[in-house]
Amino acid sequence: MQLKVIFLENLRQIQLTQWLMKVFTLEKCELSSMNGDAGFRRYFRFNKGHQSLIAVDSPVDKCNNAAFLYMQQQLALVGINVPEIVAFDEKQGFMCLSDLGTQELSSVLTTQNMAGYYQQAILLLPQISRIPQQKLPVYDKAFIQLELDIFAEWLLIEHLNITLTDQDKKQLQACFDFLIVSALEQPQVVMHRDFHSRNLMLVGDSIAVIDFQDAVIGPITYDIVSLLRDCYVKWPAEQVSPLFYDFIDVMSQQFSLKNISSQQWNKWFDLMGLQRHIKACGIFSRLYHRDGKSGYLTDIPLTLSYIVDISSLYPECTFLHTLISDTVMPKLTKKLVENT
Repeated sequence: MQLKVIFLENLRQIQLTQWLMKVFTLEKCELSSMNGDAGFRRYFRFNKGHQSLIAVDSPVDKCNNAAFLYMQQQLALVGINVPEIVAFDEKQGFMCLSDLGTQELSSVLTTQNMAGYYQQAILLLPQISRIPQQKLPVYDKAFIQLELDIFAEWLLIEHLNITLTDQDKKQLQACFDFLIVSALEQPQVVMHRDFHSRNLMLVGDSIAVIDFQDAVIGPITYDIVSLLRDCYVKWPAEQVSPLFYDFIDVMSQQFSLKNISSQQWNKWFDLMGLQRHIKACGIFSRLYHRDGKSGYLTDIPLTLSYIVDISSLYPECTFLHTLISDTVMPKLTKKLVENT
């Protein structure tokens, strides 16, 4: 199976190279592989004369290329710096994008500078929220439940071999229901859905946005919790809190939200983070077991630590807190020790 995947990827790379040579009338084209994302797209750098460009292999049977094109156009229209689409082959699923460089925001963040960069990123969220909603999916109850189910299927069962009793499943679902209600009662806006420091690029003095093809209409706190409670880096609460209130100010002004208490905002933020981190743990496990991508396994402990911290604050999440603290974390630690 793995050999077949490698063969198909090599074939796609040859076809992508041939397409680029034809589009740009190049005598030769050498692709340099870039770090891939968690999806099925593959990215390559190449040179057209003295210009660096990005080639994208985005298979039509696995990637929503129409969503990528739509969001690229809409984000550009509201003034957000995104890669330009230089060329696109809809039938083959090949793209050529402008090159935004190599400096991810995550690579430069420090305790001293994070507030300044994050304030700049937060100002992009009202712009994203202004994008027309007509062509975007809705992050509804079924959508959220589907994401939460990944946790049990891939982290608990597949990765850690944890079996839940029927009573366990009922208690876990009760917690999930609590999170779903919180998500759906929030103001619903256009959200990027993966708005974190690895998907923000520094281009000169400005921040550019990538990996926006999964945008949906959903809870107003989703993108801000993705940024401030990033699965890949954890900041002290005393630094996160004022940034969250900056977000409340700009979004309250954008949507005339005057009668929402700070307690309500904080509850939405906490529970949205729980939903996202539960989903992320499952996805990180799925990337390893289904897709052969092991790099995300090291991000599971940090992501679980958010769940432990926040679930302890809400009685409705007591079962989840106990499950992670007493069963999941010890099993994961043991597994990590065995594999080192």
